[in-house]
Amino acid sequence: MNTPKEGKFRHIVFKDKDTWYAVALEFNIIESSDDPKLAFLSLLQAVSGYVESCAKIKGTRHFSLNQKADKEYEDLWTNLNSPKPIKSPFLVDMYGYSRV
Repeated sequence: MNTPKEGKFRHIVFKDKDTWYAVALEFNIIESSDDPKLAFLSLLQAVSGYVESCAKIKGTRHFSLNQKADKEYEDLWTNLNSPKPIKSPFLVDMYGYSRV
């Protein structure tokens, strides 16, 4: 379970048409750019601000830090981590876990 002080989230950076998207699955945050590294950097900055904002709200149960991911991204994550991946319509630059 993620809290403002510790946790991890799954991320995927992929290209759809001419745009690169970076997604933080547990936070439902999406950033876009013409470059995959810039999309990922923007995502990390957005996540940082999001977690800091959650930390400032006293007495919360941190539900916003542990959201259910959109089905499209959850399916892509499952496919990427499958022993026999299915060909994806998206070009994936990177995926994995990042720390809160």
